[in-house]
This record gives sequence, structure tokens and C-alpha cells, in this order.
Amino acid sequence: MKRISQRDIARELDINVSTVSRALRGLDGVSADLKKKIEQLAMEGGYRPNPFAASLRYDTTRTIGVVVPDVAYNQNAQIVKSIEAEARRAGYMCIITDSNDRSDTEADCIELLMNMHVEGIIISLAQDTTDFTHLKRLHKAKVPVVLFDRTADIGFSSVIINDTVSAHEATNSLIESGARRIAFLGGSNHLQQTIDRKHGYLEALREHKIPIQTELVKCHHISFNSGLSDTLELLSLPEPPDAILATHGLLTISALQAVTSSGLRIPDDVAVIGYMSDWVSEMSHPRTSFVRQNLKEIGIRAFRLLQSQIAGDDSVQHVVVRARLELRDSTK
Repeated sequence: MKRISQRDIARELDINVSTVSRALRGLDGVSADLKKKIEQLAMEGGYRPNPFAASLRYDTTRTIGVVVPDVAYNQNAQIVKSIEAEARRAGYMCIITDSNDRSDTEADCIELLMNMHVEGIIISLAQDTTDFTHLKRLHKAKVPVVLFDRTADIGFSSVIINDTVSAHEATNSLIESGARRIAFLGGSNHLQQTIDRKHGYLEALREHKIPIQTELVKCHHISFNSGLSDTLELLSLPEPPDAILATHGLLTISALQAVTSSGLRIPDDVAVIGYMSDWVSEMSHPRTSFVRQNLKEIGIRAFRLLQSQIAGDDSVQHVVVRARLELRDSTK
């Protein structure tokens, strides 16, 4: 049933809409008797104020947009949940959009959010985004933007984990457990996240004077199938890896499956460390050693950065949230 509007109430009582508005907002200038009639009709008709009409009047929507590569992916879902909770506490509503990990869809999401008059946008880039024209338009339009997780050096504030340090610690742990041929599974080489995590991996090898073997480094599209084929290729080498560092949850799961389906034992034949959620680690077999990312803190810091920009702070800030290594059964 259609809810009653201020215009409907005004028509019913043969008065001006402005009078109805004043009465419902508790302003002076409306008699007690008329105010009572207006409130009675509003209650009976299920009247609710229209926040979008108010936002147009006061040029503020109290709404932000969020763009993620895959809202169903557990890590993204947890970060979005944290953003939404923090935004709600501050009186903001979130519009969540999914780019399906495609740059063209990402641009469409941003266009949709701009048409919705959001006050700012929080975004994790699609992995094939190499042209940042759609984001630079936001910069020119002075729309506050904060990048998280997958970021790029294009003049926006960002929130990431300590990618280089965490990959360095994970690689060190594998070396200390006896591994010498450590493979690296990452996303495409243009991703800043891949660059940083690979840097940490290579630095750990150099510090231990372990030769860098290019055939052990696989950086391709982030997907289960890609991780599976890359791992099977690694295992078919004349000298296969004795450990794998997988820098994404999908790559970690695919690596585990490839190793076990090849008849190898984890961690006796191949040790594995991945970047993944704690509950996925606990449910995998064997339980997977992983880099625990503080997803809640990422969401909180991303919203607070955006909120400060909405309030007028135009400084570019790069926040690094600490992640830590959790050792389980997939390492020695």
C-alpha cells in the first residue's frame, strides 16, 4: 500500500504543504489543533519522511558508495561489513556495488554511485584496472575517494596491510623450517599488492642467500583455475618447490588442492602459507598457515579516512594496518 505523503495530507486538510512540513518537523506557526490533525493523518497513513528529498534540499545525502571486486568473497564481505557498521554509527548509509572484478563494470559502478549523489566512495580496484580515467574524473570533481586492499599510486588516500613485511615474515618462516625452493603465487604484476608482496618474498630469499629461481614465481590472474594450473606446473618441474607462498585466498585453496591431488603430502613434501581468512584456514585440510589480515580495522580506517575528507580534509594519507603470521598444520 502506498504511504501517505505531505502533499496527500495537505490535500486532505485543504492546507499548504509547507504547513504540513512545519507541523511534522515540530516548528512553530501551526496551531495545536491543526498540528494534531496533521499528525493523526500522518500516523494513520504510515507517513515517513523522504531522506532523498531532504538531501537534495540541504545538498547532503549522508550516503557513501562502496565498490568491491566480489562482494561474495569472504575477505571483501568482512571489510564491507566493517565499513557499513562504522558508517551507520556516524549516521551514514552505504550503497554497496560489485565490479565483478572487471574494470568496465567498476567504471559503471562509479557512474551509478555518482548519479545517486553519494558524498564519497571507498573502493578496492578490479584486478584488470590499468586505466584510471574513471577514478581521475572523481579527483577532478573533488569527490572524496579512499582505496583499500588493491590500490594504486594515483593521488588517493588508501588503507592496506603491511604487504611487504608480511610476505617477508611468511617467507622467512618457510626458510627457517627448512624450505629452499619456495614458490610464489601472486596476482598480475601490475597490481601494487602483488609488487609489494613479491618484494618481501624476494628480500627474504636474498637475506638468506637463496638463489632466486624465476620458474618458481607465478604472477597471473587471480582465480581458482589460474592458481590450480600454476601450481600443477610448478609441481611438474624437474626440481619442484618444497614450499609455496600464495598471496590470495583463491590461490591458496587452489594450491592446496593441486598438491594433494598430485599425491603429495602437506607439509612433508610441500609446505604452504596463504593469505586468507581464519575460518577458511580452520576448515581447510590440513589447517592452513596463513597471514591474518585485520579486516575489521581495514574497514574502520577506510571509512574514517573518507569521513575526514568529506569534512574538508584534502590531505592524502596512506594507512598501513598490521597483519600477522599464524602457523597451523600446513607448515613444518
